[in-house]
Amino acid sequence: MQPKIRHMREQLLSDNWYTLKKYTFEQQRADGSWQEQSREAYDRGNGAVILLYNRAKKHVVLTRQFRLPVYINGHNGYLIEAAAGLLDNASPEARIRAEAEEETGFRVTQIEKVLEAYMSPGSVTEKLYFFIAEYSDSDRRGAGGGLAEEGEEIDVLEWPFSRALEAVRSGEIEDAKTIILLQYLALNDIFQEKNRC
Repeated sequence: MQPKIRHMREQLLSDNWYTLKKYTFEQQRADGSWQEQSREAYDRGNGAVILLYNRAKKHVVLTRQFRLPVYINGHNGYLIEAAAGLLDNASPEARIRAEAEEETGFRVTQIEKVLEAYMSPGSVTEKLYFFIAEYSDSDRRGAGGGLAEEGEEIDVLEWPFSRALEAVRSGEIEDAKTIILLQYLALNDIFQEKNRC
């Protein structure tokens, strides 16, 4: 289904970190009439997220870092998340491998893409690429924690999978991308399978 759009105009509102634009356009309705609409869209590029899991220990690796937007919305600001980052003109696979090592300290080479999704399509253009990867203790290359020059100060959490699921139920984990990946592991019985391809 292709929307019928005409007379698209854009106005740059901010280009401080990424771009915020106002779009004015006409969209044809089901009855054939044209309706003018105005929307703002924030373009920060596309991103990728990865959840590391250890089948033998039944653990997952998560991160905790301060997020200003959730702080402004009444949260303490420290979200528990899966490792993630913007693509910055790299492929999703290449970027998420680097991001996993920067944030968690684990170098993973065998990653599995599980889905793509728009996380906030009403106002943000970003498409997110979701990955999982099995890790072992021998994959650790450093402490993780992110890049100080990018303002990152990230705690690395290696939790039992059962604790992570309980944290979703209790509301301790409120990050949507992380909840999706934890539910993916649960729905696909990742820790029960012996010879998964």
